[in-house]
Amino acid sequence: MSEEKTLEGAAQESGTAAQAATGVAADEPAGIEPVVTTVDADVAAKASAAASAASEAPLHIGVDVGSTTVKVAVLDDANQIMYSCYKRHHADIRATIVEVIEEAAEKFPDTPMTIAITGSGGLLLAQWLGIDFVQEVIASKTAVETFIPQTDVVIELGGEDAKIIYFDNGIEQRMNGTCAGGTGAFIDQMAALLDTDAGGLNELAKSYETIYPIASRCGVFAKTDVQPLLNEGARKEDIAVSIFQAVVTQTISGLACGRPIRGNVALLGGPLEYLSELDKRFCETLNLDDEHAIRPANAHLFVASGAALCGKTSSPELLSDVLDRLRNLGDIQGSEVVRLPPLFENEQEFDAFKARHDKEKVKRADLMEYTGTAYLGIDAGSTTFKAALIGEDGSLLWSYYANNKGDVLGTAKKALAEMYGTLPVDAETGEPFVTIGHATVTGYGEGLLLEALRVDSGEIETVAHLRGAEEMLPGVEFILDIGGQDMKCLRVRDGVIDHIMLNEACSSGCGSFIESFAAGLNLDVTEFAKTANAAKNPVDLGSRCTVFMNSRVKQAQKEGATVGDIAAGLAISVIKNALFKVIKIRDPHEVGTKVIVQGGTFLNDAVLRAFEQLAEVDAVRPDIAGNMGAYGAALLARDRYEQAVRAAERAERSVALRAAEQLDAAASSGTQSADADESLRDEARGASAIDRISGTGETLADSSKPTVKSTLLSLSEIEGLNPTHRTIRCKACSNHCLLTINDFGKDPETGKHRRFITGNRCEKGAASAGVASQGANVPNLYDYKSHRLFDYVPLTEEEATRGTVGMPRALNMYENYPFWFTFFTKLGYRVLISDPSTKKTYEAGIESMPSESVCYPAKLSHGHVMNLLDKHPDFIWFPCSKWERQEDEGAGNHFNCPIVASYAEALRLNIDELRDSDTKFLNPWLPYDKKDALKKRLYVELVENFRDATCRKGTAPTQAEIDEAVDAAWAEDMAFKEDIRAKGEETLRWMEETGTHGIVLAGRPYHNDPEINHAIPELLTSFGLAVLTEDSIAHLGTLERPIRLVDQWMYHTRL
Repeated sequence: MSEEKTLEGAAQESGTAAQAATGVAADEPAGIEPVVTTVDADVAAKASAAASAASEAPLHIGVDVGSTTVKVAVLDDANQIMYSCYKRHHADIRATIVEVIEEAAEKFPDTPMTIAITGSGGLLLAQWLGIDFVQEVIASKTAVETFIPQTDVVIELGGEDAKIIYFDNGIEQRMNGTCAGGTGAFIDQMAALLDTDAGGLNELAKSYETIYPIASRCGVFAKTDVQPLLNEGARKEDIAVSIFQAVVTQTISGLACGRPIRGNVALLGGPLEYLSELDKRFCETLNLDDEHAIRPANAHLFVASGAALCGKTSSPELLSDVLDRLRNLGDIQGSEVVRLPPLFENEQEFDAFKARHDKEKVKRADLMEYTGTAYLGIDAGSTTFKAALIGEDGSLLWSYYANNKGDVLGTAKKALAEMYGTLPVDAETGEPFVTIGHATVTGYGEGLLLEALRVDSGEIETVAHLRGAEEMLPGVEFILDIGGQDMKCLRVRDGVIDHIMLNEACSSGCGSFIESFAAGLNLDVTEFAKTANAAKNPVDLGSRCTVFMNSRVKQAQKEGATVGDIAAGLAISVIKNALFKVIKIRDPHEVGTKVIVQGGTFLNDAVLRAFEQLAEVDAVRPDIAGNMGAYGAALLARDRYEQAVRAAERAERSVALRAAEQLDAAASSGTQSADADESLRDEARGASAIDRISGTGETLADSSKPTVKSTLLSLSEIEGLNPTHRTIRCKACSNHCLLTINDFGKDPETGKHRRFITGNRCEKGAASAGVASQGANVPNLYDYKSHRLFDYVPLTEEEATRGTVGMPRALNMYENYPFWFTFFTKLGYRVLISDPSTKKTYEAGIESMPSESVCYPAKLSHGHVMNLLDKHPDFIWFPCSKWERQEDEGAGNHFNCPIVASYAEALRLNIDELRDSDTKFLNPWLPYDKKDALKKRLYVELVENFRDATCRKGTAPTQAEIDEAVDAAWAEDMAFKEDIRAKGEETLRWMEETGTHGIVLAGRPYHNDPEINHAIPELLTSFGLAVLTEDSIAHLGTLERPIRLVDQWMYHTRL
């Protein structure tokens, strides 16, 4: 039997045995708490007997202590797997290792074994036990070379680790550093958002229709993409496959960094072993067929097997001896992690804390005994759904709090059905004693529920939270709300929001952050708080992002920290992140004295205690802290209902007053008829504020208040709500947005379909649903500049006497394209520009990107070069230039930024397709800011250095022709800039004449790319705001020099 087949054959046999013995399928998804133990009883018995008889033939055990799982593989001298185990450790590494080693020792009680440990959590343990440690990349490499030697590239995904190993032309090993984005833990986090596990995510992905762009730099940013898709009604199947694609993109761009993945590619690790759809996304992205994709059985055990192979030279010993050393470690701990004081010194301190906060209760009333009008508030949050129903005096009648499980509308329907079912009704007539006067929604899902449920009004979250806080703590000065994925800090002065601080891209320190880590510690949030409060030595995890904190947690685990110590450390880190990263306070006393904390996260006593300790304040936590947004929305609903009633009363009074005046006039003239008199009397009786109608001698009884009916769907309408979802690609502009259209059927009153459209980055997508836009006639200089830049008409192939030149629509071409188009057109070249940027542009160049950290505009340039290669020009022109033209003589210099100046070099050196193509890539260094020097240099480059590329058709340009072309291009470049400035001045006049506002959307020239600016200009114009570019008005300003910085970058000088 060949060595290559040994591991696979043994794995298949042992997998079958395990399935029969334990009932666990060999392909059990990774997200379903895997405890996979495989052993062939006959083989094990023979091996054990042989080992007993001949101690010179020991077995070899490898232990892979990963960030989320422990793997064990026992090999014989023929490298056949005799026993294996794959088990999640839930942060309790030591106990899990004891458990798996005990199981192995039971199978082989008297067999000596060589032993080696590998994995991110194994180093300290190996040192404590005196066992060989093998770096995991080395272990993986050894296993691959032994079992699948035909491999050219290995892609291995673990719990929080990702590796790529290249075996062609020597061995090159690459591993993720501080970022755990795009690994198994990332997949688990995303699966939790969809209320499933990794296996469920895999099943969902099998039925996908559309792939959305999702960030995978870390779970935090991905949630920012996934949560809005969920809230807006996107299909879970599509989100699931998009998550897998994000993992693929992150792995290739983050680790390959420009080195192609070619040849035979082995896919290893738990996620790739158990998740078939992830495997499929890798193969499709890398264009791997079955011949070149290597999928060995037991791919999740390769690192453990490699450790066993590497440890063969160590001294054999019995596993029982290893277990004795493990159990005798006691409370030994490492020293790298700093410890903090406990949250509570003793039980008395905790009891006093609980007693103080148990007093903060909202006013309540019994819904079953209430009659009259009630007001509904809904807070459709990022991860939870909250609702509150209040009476006319503000008493809380009913509330609802649930995880939305990725289905905002479904959770809302369930909540409202429960509310309607709870309302008291007359036993005889069936009529409800309580009517809903007004409903207000706030939160992430506001737009969806306004359309789907016909909620009366919406409000931004900050206003809703302020309204609720004022009700609980009049005169409140500081409100801190920590929700599932967002964090809001409101400073209040005289009842008005004075300053708002929100977390932006990062959700570390939010509720979902706590939930994710609690799940990783095998705790629910209640147990998390309990263990944290009792912890004696909390670990200091800092206030860093989730991804970086993972490494701190792992280090604490290695050093023997208890689960409680880690939980307490996480609670403290949440508050540190809020205070020092979001609020950025320098002095704890800045928060004031009247402080209220809100959000479900603060129901966690450990988090609240950490806040009070760090902020040095006694805060008020309402007993409905997690429902304060909905409670505030309900109070706003009551306010709005009362306003609507007053407005209706004013309208009725106005009608009645006019009727009374007409009666007076008719009475005085003696012309009224009986019918007209009675009609006017009916109208006049609506005036409850009018005690007597002149001339009649009658007093009107005080009529009831006018009714204001809520538009909220009834229970039967909610039960009958069956929305449809579809996706289309908008073709109204170059953004080509992927629109998700949620259709809730025809509105019986208007006869029109109620639709909610998401994914549109400008007003044109919304217009497809008949939504009026304010932005149609509002100046947008980003749009104007884009057309002015690239709407040049190239020569036809017949007119182009010297051939074709291609130019990437990237970086400084957004500044210099008018010059280069005019220059080459004047010389008789047909100029081709690459297509507008899309996500596919980025993906087309992903294999050649040499750096993960370079800016997105630079990354896009790779795809633009690939696009030009498909167009087959004679050569691609992307010159390097250290300097841009100087526009401000007072500036210290006029450099291009290093990326703009020289990134063409990185493209030339890293895009392999350029070397295999007939199209030449020319990126000479040019003195772009000096006309005379530029003329001479262009002749040298085009005629002397690169004649073969530039003169394939026709004769070579002469120096005179080049001089003339440069003069024409220089003039066109000046005309282009003057047109932009003129348009800026025209827009300022338009703003003054129309009395409207405008925004200077300041940036670099390449921010004009819609893929980079994310259609922010169109979003602003849809609000009726004019949008100006920095270069359209920079000439109107006068800078008083000297300034307190080195003004040397050309693009920055405009700012």
